[in-house]
Amino acid sequence: MAYDLELADRVRRAVAGRAGVTEKAMFGGLAFLLGGKTFCGIVKHDLMVRVGPDRYEESLRLPHARPMDFTGRPLKGYVYVGPDGCRTLTMVRRWADKGAAFVATLAPLRARRPRR
Repeated sequence: MAYDLELADRVRRAVAGRAGVTEKAMFGGLAFLLGGKTFCGIVKHDLMVRVGPDRYEESLRLPHARPMDFTGRPLKGYVYVGPDGCRTLTMVRRWADKGAAFVATLAPLRARRPRR
């Protein structure tokens, strides 16, 4: 199993009804996108959340959160939330809402031009 299927179900229920949310297999896990931008995802048994650079340090002080170091280097603005921090729908919804709120502040993605 590449990622926690039960956690994926909790995320799906947490974001149900939110317009513009899509799923995409990424980084060996599952990403949830809002308007084409990743706002949270699952890597193995961890929830990954895009909190943004301004909320990064604050988010790291929350229980079960740690720097996202997928590449071996922490990526500022993204955190991992360990399994104990996302075991209920309410917990997942709080984190997903943080990620969606940040992504909503970003400029819309520009359409890609076809390659020649």
